[in-house]
Amino acid sequence: MKNRVGIVRLTLAATLAAALMVSCDGSTGPSSFEPGPLGTVTLQRGEAVRIRSLLSMTGSSLGETARRGVELAVRDVASIRGRNVQLGDPIDSMCSPEGGRAGARQIVADPQVVGVIGTSCSAAAVAASPVISEAGFVMIAPSTTSPLLTSDLAGNPNPDYHPGYYRVANNDLYQARAVSDFAYNELGLRRIATVHDGDPYTTALVNAFGDAFQALGGEVPVAAGIRKGAADMTAVLAEFAVAGADGIFFPLFRAEGSPFAAQARVFDGLEGVTLISGAALLVSDFLATPQSEGIYFAGPESDYRTNINEVTGKSAETVLATHEATYGEHPQSPYWALAYDATTFLLSAVRSVAVEEGGRLYIDRAALRAWIGTADLQGLIGTISCDDFGDCGTGRQNIYHHTDSGITDVQRLPVVYRFVP
Repeated sequence: MKNRVGIVRLTLAATLAAALMVSCDGSTGPSSFEPGPLGTVTLQRGEAVRIRSLLSMTGSSLGETARRGVELAVRDVASIRGRNVQLGDPIDSMCSPEGGRAGARQIVADPQVVGVIGTSCSAAAVAASPVISEAGFVMIAPSTTSPLLTSDLAGNPNPDYHPGYYRVANNDLYQARAVSDFAYNELGLRRIATVHDGDPYTTALVNAFGDAFQALGGEVPVAAGIRKGAADMTAVLAEFAVAGADGIFFPLFRAEGSPFAAQARVFDGLEGVTLISGAALLVSDFLATPQSEGIYFAGPESDYRTNINEVTGKSAETVLATHEATYGEHPQSPYWALAYDATTFLLSAVRSVAVEEGGRLYIDRAALRAWIGTADLQGLIGTISCDDFGDCGTGRQNIYHHTDSGITDVQRLPVVYRFVP
């Protein structure tokens, strides 16, 4: 009996010693940290804070712009609680539902990923958002704008909203109001035809525009659709000419928007018709084409100048200078700043909720969502503050008038209308 008691005592002593032992990575255990309902990322001593980006590296030029903004932000933040921030290569969503879903699944397969910057396109976000949400992750988007992804801005979620999805880009309901107000009250247009390509971004935007324009007294005589990849716009343009439209709103991507603009310019019966597009075409490579001249573009603000991101302490001017020095050119679209702010917003959230104990860093996923949903952050674009459905942008919109294809820097385009909600 005495020997058995001794064995028990030795076993208990060994157990306690193991529990208090410093592990090979310098961490001590056990931990008193209790994981939340969505799980916790646990980093051992020296392990990097890992985030990923899910961007449209093919299918849209927005992805490259966003990638650079994310990289600059990671470089400026550098570390969290003494641990490096690790980004890795962007995962290509291809601006499609299939790419968004596959990319999201690839990301959530790694439980050490803390959060995601993405996507670039609403079509990819519609498929990626439920995957990210179900896994308990957070995703902050720099340029997805479809109302379907968040809410109607009146307190009602839309069908494709999923918890954990946030964006610093503006809900397109703001852009719809900006375009309709400008077209009706400033340009005096009364009959505006619209066209979409079936994408969640283009479809939701032209529908929202139609509602806003008609509420002002305007008319949408034709709301047409084209297929992705279409190059011959004859049939749609003929409808518009017959309808007697005095304006056309075509918020298409470049693959379809460029031939549409070129053909609309020379189509019989559309002489003098005003062309208005959206932010997907507000990119340098399209602005350099002759068919871009004369078009009005709705998009985010672009002249951030002395605005300072409070996380990094850098001004827009400073970050812009670094961009040009690093990549040898000016950003292709205004979304570089939104990508920078989205990344610093995520990393600020990680820094705020992380708990260090015994050499380990614990990042609770539920706490991360809660912090993002309630925080205010001063970014390059202004105040970032999220509503209950993930809309965190300022709501402000500019209408630009492009008259010279020699000017491809959006920041240099004349702003003819400013919308402030």
